Amino acid sequence: MTVKHIAWLKFKSDISGERINHHMDACRALVGKVPSLISLECGADFMGRSGGFTHGIIVTISSRESLPEYLNHPEHIPVANALKADLEDLRVLDFET
Repeated sequence: MTVKHIAWLKFKSDISGERINHHMDACRALVGKVPSLISLECGADFMGRSGGFTHGIIVTISSRESLPEYLNHPEHIPVANALKADLEDLRVLDFET
């Protein structure tokens, strides 16, 4: 079974669109660098039904056992830390498909 790792992001109000785009590009660039990472999609909410969350990320990982490998991978950690520094709020959900 694969795993979906989904994150809801709410950027701080003073974070520029350019900086947000940089974060989204950095997330997309992880594909091919982390062995267990199958795909990654991310983007901005356009309907306003997200309870104030502005962006989302959907990651597909090869297995439940591979989730810690993805989260602790040396390519992922600096991307995640930089992203978190610019967030007001973050929610994460992981489930098997």
